[in-house]
Amino acid sequence: WEDNASPARHQEMEIDRHMHLVFDLFVDPPQGFDPMAEKGTDKSGWKNMQKMTEEQLRAWHAAYGPKNEAFRKANLQGKELISWKYQRYIKNYLRCVKGVDENVGRLLDYLKEAGLDKNTVVFYSSDQGFYLGDHGWYDKRWMYEESLKMPLIVRWPGVTEPGSRNTDLVQNLDYAETFLDIANTEIPDDMQGRSLVPLLKGDTPQDWRKSIYYHYFEYPSVHMVARHNGVRTDRYKLMHYYQFDEWEFYDLDNDPDEISNEYGNPNYADEIAKLKAELKSLEQQYGDDTDMSVMPKEWRQKFRPNGAE
Repeated sequence: WEDNASPARHQEMEIDRHMHLVFDLFVDPPQGFDPMAEKGTDKSGWKNMQKMTEEQLRAWHAAYGPKNEAFRKANLQGKELISWKYQRYIKNYLRCVKGVDENVGRLLDYLKEAGLDKNTVVFYSSDQGFYLGDHGWYDKRWMYEESLKMPLIVRWPGVTEPGSRNTDLVQNLDYAETFLDIANTEIPDDMQGRSLVPLLKGDTPQDWRKSIYYHYFEYPSVHMVARHNGVRTDRYKLMHYYQFDEWEFYDLDNDPDEISNEYGNPNYADEIAKLKAELKSLEQQYGDDTDMSVMPKEWRQKFRPNGAE
C-alpha cells in the first residue's frame, strides 16, 4: 500500500499489531486487569458482556472458556499468533452472521404465520461495512469500499420484483424518506436524502444522484483513522485527508481493491478536477462547514509514531 496517502499507513487497525485480545477477541482478562486503564481501544464489546445475565455468562464461559484456556497455554508468538487472532475474529463474525440470519428468518416466519407478509415491507441493511482482514485490517471508518458499502435488501410484495437488482447510488440517509413515502406521509424539506420508492418500483428518476458524499470526523480517537471526506461516483473515488493535505484517487473499474492511488497520474487529471468540483458542490449541498484546515506540523508529528508526518 505504498501508493496510498500516509494516513492509511499510520492507523491502529491492524490485526497483528492492534487487535486487542480482551476487547476484540473476548479472551478472559488476566488477574488484575483494569479495562479503564487501556487507552485508545474500543471497549464496546467488553461493555456489552458486562450487561449479560448470570445465565448468559454461564453459557458464554461454557463456550469460550476451554478455548481461551487452550490459547493461554499455547503461548503463541509471531505468525502463529496472527493466524489465531484472525481465525478467532472471522469465526466470531460468521457466528454473528448466522445468528442474524436465523433471527431474520424468525421474523419473516412470524409475518407469514400472522398473515402480515403480503402487506409488510421488509428492509434489511446495516450502518456500514466492515474489514475482515482486508488490507490486514479489522473494524470500519474509512471511505474504502469494504467499509463504505453496506447491504440493502428489500422485500415489498406486489411492488418490488423478487430477485431484481439495482445499481443506482443510494445512501442510508435515504431510508427515512423512503419509509415516509411508503406510508404516504409528507417528507420534510430539510431532510437530506431521497425516497427510494421509485427505484423499488423499477423506475430510476432522470435526476437521480450521480455521486455520494462521505465524511469521517473522529480523529484523534480509537483506531486513529485520520479525518477525511470524499466523493464516489459509479466509477471513480476521490478522498481528501484535509488535516494532512493528502489525496487519494481510484479508478474502481480498473482497481476495485483500491491498491493503486492514481492521484498524481496525469492521465486522470481531468477526472480528478471534476471530482474536486463535485466534492465542493456536495459540501455546500449538505451544509458541511467543518474546519478543513491543515493540522500544524507539530500536531501531525504528535499523533504519528516516531514523529512521522
